[in-house]
Amino acid sequence: MYRTHSCSELRIADTGKTVTLAGWAGTIRDKGGLLWIDLRDRYGITQLVFDEAYTTPELFAIARSIGREFVLQATGEVIERTSKTTKIPTGEIEIKVSDLKILNAAKTPPFTIQDDTDGGDELRMKYRYLDLRRNAVQQNVIFRSNLGIESRKYLADKGFLEIETPFLIKSTPEGARDFVVPSRMNPGTFYALPQSPQTFKQILMVAGFDKYFQIVRCFRDEDLRADRQPEFTQIDCEMSFVHQEDILNTFEGLTRHLFHTMLGIDLPEFPRMTYDEAMRRFGSDKPDVRFEMDFNDLNALAKGKGFQVFDSAEAVLAINATGCAHYSRKQIDELTEWVKRPQIGAKGLVYVKYDTDGSVKSSVDKFYSPDDLKAWLDHCGAKPGDMLLVLSGEEEKTQKQLCELRLEMGSQLGLRDPKVFKPLWVVDFPLLEWDEDAQRFFAMHHPFTSPKMGDIPKMESNDQAVLKSMRADAYDLVLNGVEIGGGSIRIHDRDLQSRNFKLLGFTPEEAEAQFGFLLGAFEYGAPPHGGIAFGFDRLAAVMNGVNSIRDFIAFPNNNQGRDMMIDAPSPIDAAQLKELGLKL
Repeated sequence: MYRTHSCSELRIADTGKTVTLAGWAGTIRDKGGLLWIDLRDRYGITQLVFDEAYTTPELFAIARSIGREFVLQATGEVIERTSKTTKIPTGEIEIKVSDLKILNAAKTPPFTIQDDTDGGDELRMKYRYLDLRRNAVQQNVIFRSNLGIESRKYLADKGFLEIETPFLIKSTPEGARDFVVPSRMNPGTFYALPQSPQTFKQILMVAGFDKYFQIVRCFRDEDLRADRQPEFTQIDCEMSFVHQEDILNTFEGLTRHLFHTMLGIDLPEFPRMTYDEAMRRFGSDKPDVRFEMDFNDLNALAKGKGFQVFDSAEAVLAINATGCAHYSRKQIDELTEWVKRPQIGAKGLVYVKYDTDGSVKSSVDKFYSPDDLKAWLDHCGAKPGDMLLVLSGEEEKTQKQLCELRLEMGSQLGLRDPKVFKPLWVVDFPLLEWDEDAQRFFAMHHPFTSPKMGDIPKMESNDQAVLKSMRADAYDLVLNGVEIGGGSIRIHDRDLQSRNFKLLGFTPEEAEAQFGFLLGAFEYGAPPHGGIAFGFDRLAAVMNGVNSIRDFIAFPNNNQGRDMMIDAPSPIDAAQLKELGLKL
């Protein structure tokens, strides 16, 4: 056999054993009469030693010919190391090699296969098979694998069935753009790759499978960021005969199970917060509640004093940056430039310093008296040594801008510890959101989300404000400012679903053409049902305190949606295009 042990397995108790190991050559140290090779596999590292005092010249010559990443098989005796190390589990022993085989030579890799590699992102993605040899990346992939196994264990124990749904489905107009696949057998028609298994899991509820889950690949043709990929993975779940509370309890249990088994962390009961409260306090439907720094409304105190910027604004909002009165003019100017970047879009930043001696200084003190500014400070709960940061403008835009500034201040003040986890449920989302460009309503979650029972009569209104006030039985699970899961109670009645489609601008004919199969299924005894989907890649990243989901995907795409390793997407042959009935 190629090996008797892995490269992390041997210990001082194994001294004297003859073993065979196989793996890749890592660090090589040649001191003339002594030569050491770190042999590495996915389990760990074991040091091989060659000594001219007992190693034959032929074996020494083979050892000297080895380069980094050569694939080796080494047989020898386990001996105690003279210079021990605690950096690796096998640090007390080494292998006195008696036989060495080069199973495969290797070119010099384009970057070092180490945790602190010298390879940039694009280079490492091009040679992803080499990047995946690095311990840091392997541990991420292993974590992801174990996370999936533990998710399956928990859900299976709760009576869920894992059921696969199709990857070649019908394109729908809602949500992000679909990836489409031409059908050779049906010229001029196309499949779409699923953005989620939403309608299929609802059909499964109609079919009587009352607890479904799937760790499933999904596809969205949308602009990419560090936490988005064109293909991604969800823990997708649906349940029948449930209310919202049943789903929150079940999947809070899943989350707590995963943190306990994977990280040894016991999370407390998750708090609940309404969408309206989250927007009012933090300007975000996925607030990071590891720190406070709530928004404060200064409209009543800041307007009517002759400062036109505030007087003409729809909203004047402030956060209290605790202990920041010492910020220099340079630091405040840097913050001002930060909020004025196109990504944030603020026109400026107002500050009010509450110095430790009780004095008050502000960038707008020519418009406001010390008593006026002190009233602001008191309203925001500021103490001597604190500083208010104030933004103004249209309410929705100002909320978003101040949200970003709050997160930036949280980072600057060390309040966003990646090893601290603060989950919460955000509930009672709006059912609809108005799109000014399209001049119509879109579903906040998706068109199958149920309105709250008390709001169903509002669906008959023609008043945009009334329709905007409708709330949905929808919920998101937020962790450290990241949405890791979202779902809703679904509509299970054909008439109500048709009315919702009408609100979203569908004609009856369009609704039938797109979703007739689902509407038809509702006529054959659809049970009340609801569900949730966890962003599996995102959950793995947040649990490890990492921003980018690419670190937890074996073969990710870059920011342009390209696979650098296989060079995809790529043109296809003209004959293949013709066969599919396509022209470029």
